[in-house]
Amino acid sequence: MKVSYQWLSEYVDLHDITPYELAEKLTRSGIEVDAVEPCNAGVSQVVVGYVKEKSKHPDADRLNVCIVDAGQGEDLQIVCGAPNVAQGQKVPVALIGAKLPGDLHIKRSKLRGVESQGMICSAKELGLNDKLLAKDQQEGIMVLPEDAEVGMDAVSYLGMDDYVLELGLTPNRSDCLSMLGVAYEVAAILGREVILPEIAVVENGEDNPVTVEIEAEDECYRYVGRHFTNAVIKSSPQWMKNRLMAAGIRPINNVVDVTNYVMLEYGQPLHAFDAAMVKDRSIVVRLAEEGEKLVTLDDQERELDSQTLLIADREKGLAIAGVMGGANSEITPETKEIILEAAWFTPQTVRRTSRKLGMRTEGCVRWEKGVDQARVQEAGERAAYLIQQLSGATVSKGQATATVREPKAAVVSVTLSKINQHLGTALSAADVTPIFDRLQFPYEQNGEEWAVTVPTRRGDITLPEDLVEEVARLYGYDNIPTTLPEGMTTQGQLTYEQKIRRTIRRHLIGAGLNEAISYALLHPEKAEEVAGLHEIAAKPIPLAMPMSEEHSVLRISLIPSLLQTVSYNKNRQNHNVSIFELGRVFLSTEEKLTQLPEERLYLAGALTGQWLPTNWMGQTQAVDFYLLKGLVESLFASLGITGVEYRAQANLAGMHPGRTAEAWVADRRLGYFGQVHPATEKAHDLAETYVFQFDVEELTKAAAPVGHYNQLPKYPAITRDLALVVNRDLPAYALESVICKAAGDLLESLTLFDVYTGERIATDKKSMAFSLVFRHSDRTLQDEEVQQVTQAVVEALRTETGAELRM
Repeated sequence: MKVSYQWLSEYVDLHDITPYELAEKLTRSGIEVDAVEPCNAGVSQVVVGYVKEKSKHPDADRLNVCIVDAGQGEDLQIVCGAPNVAQGQKVPVALIGAKLPGDLHIKRSKLRGVESQGMICSAKELGLNDKLLAKDQQEGIMVLPEDAEVGMDAVSYLGMDDYVLELGLTPNRSDCLSMLGVAYEVAAILGREVILPEIAVVENGEDNPVTVEIEAEDECYRYVGRHFTNAVIKSSPQWMKNRLMAAGIRPINNVVDVTNYVMLEYGQPLHAFDAAMVKDRSIVVRLAEEGEKLVTLDDQERELDSQTLLIADREKGLAIAGVMGGANSEITPETKEIILEAAWFTPQTVRRTSRKLGMRTEGCVRWEKGVDQARVQEAGERAAYLIQQLSGATVSKGQATATVREPKAAVVSVTLSKINQHLGTALSAADVTPIFDRLQFPYEQNGEEWAVTVPTRRGDITLPEDLVEEVARLYGYDNIPTTLPEGMTTQGQLTYEQKIRRTIRRHLIGAGLNEAISYALLHPEKAEEVAGLHEIAAKPIPLAMPMSEEHSVLRISLIPSLLQTVSYNKNRQNHNVSIFELGRVFLSTEEKLTQLPEERLYLAGALTGQWLPTNWMGQTQAVDFYLLKGLVESLFASLGITGVEYRAQANLAGMHPGRTAEAWVADRRLGYFGQVHPATEKAHDLAETYVFQFDVEELTKAAAPVGHYNQLPKYPAITRDLALVVNRDLPAYALESVICKAAGDLLESLTLFDVYTGERIATDKKSMAFSLVFRHSDRTLQDEEVQQVTQAVVEALRTETGAELRM
């Protein structure tokens, strides 16, 4: 919200407060002022002049010699190159010695031999934002209205001696999206009165012919229509233009400018219709028909839906309520008869329509954040008064009104003890009561309790705590003492799952992977190209209103997103990629959702290219299945997960059937890892790429308590190696489980260190060699003990798996 300091001073006495002091007081009371911008960009000694004569320069075709009355006693001769300069114009004239933005100093000079005693200025040369001016004012010199007084200071006439305070409002303070709302705030801070704008409408026409009907009663609570005849559409007076431009609004004509002016003044968006374009002068507030179309004031045809609130007559739509008017009822220079709309639409209705149509106007901003329903009629009357004053219109008798619901002021009670308890203060009732008086909040006081009737302009106040905040703001945050908190406190700490997630991140980053964060939305064809982790037939959930097809369904697996990231890097010549992501997937078996999907936290990673780049010896290490398995095993070790079985899996969607394994702990499936299927790699134009994906909840269940440590061993270990001949299709984890069970507590570690097929081994057999490490925590083991355990292991292997010792 941009607030003109001079305009604000009409509602609150600011004679002893500078703009910068006011900004400081507002910020300290909770309304942050982001900037204080002077409207004058460095202009001095510029006055209003009158071009008495214009003639061609004798030696330059593009220059003119002008005789200008600048109120200096003697006429000035000024050479001007602007194509639009003409006799009879009033223009801004920079006198000799004047300063202009850009450190430009005006001096007496000669142009092609003709003396020039000043400069006729354009809007840009004065530092004005010419984009807010009419198109004919954006090129050439600036032409001033006829009422400009010759010789007067142009800085004052153009409102350049003003300051603009830019407020950074929080969403709850929609009351300060108006000059009067800011005035109430400033008056409360300074303890001064608010001077309300003048409203003195003179009804001197016939009875109001406008009729109003509200069909959409859930979307529009009130509608007031004023009727005018004999209006003269012309340019607005300079003072109104100055204030609109200070707020960043381009002036258009006197009637449209009044609606924008009152919107800024009251925070109430208004709209004016050319009454001649309204069938039978009948206004109907209704919902649009599905597919109904309307050309808006920006000359764009808008297709509406059945949730769009429309202002219409008996035949056609006239405006999209709260958003923008229609071109078919626009105020034009030929307009003589006007209907002025002042209404109250529900915020959610305007917000929904604004977002669907992609239209964001000043009116939309105010509707979305909340407009004071109690001031609809007052704002309309203020606008009617200004239209009558500026256009000479005749105001018809009476107002056409329709009301569905009347606004009700909330009553909120608060006690002195509650105020002091929340603020840590020792305020008395005599300290609090004047604050409510300054806020202009009516109240009934019963001892140390106040029942406050909150004005409808302050819709943000609904709870006792809101009143406590108001007391704190006006009492002064700087005056509230610093106190220590009281009551029971607990030490903050991470949950067990948070500790697991932190361990995962630290380990993978330490191992050389980079963390990725990808979109949770995917293209429908990509969502199911790689398997998820759960047995349910999860279906990608489509969005109701996707921004694009590329991001139209919720993911059920993290790997498709990671493959897109790998592809993105590969296309930018980064061929060595090692990334991981901790992210949520969304699981549901329903075709059409009747309940929220299940959200699960997954861990996934993708590796491709070289794991170790070429070193000085010319050695490299490419990513392969065993490197990935080692990475997974090291992750499990960091989490304290033991007893993991790795089972070959040939039927996972999107995965290589011969290079994919699942990780199990007892009867729990933690996840899988392996190479991406060659067809999927080709679809993404990737080289060999390896991925892993685990359910973090299952990892958390299988993990040992974080921070659990084992005592360092005191006694020596004994190692035994076993080379076993087994069937070729027997997996290693089947042997490992038998060994661990038969060896019992003495077995400290078990490692597979060799797999051999070839000479002296049958074609349907293979040799697998394990290293067994035995240790007792309390004493030194004897060879006899280890030999007994080893024999028990060999016998168990022979009985349960058919394994034989290799000789």
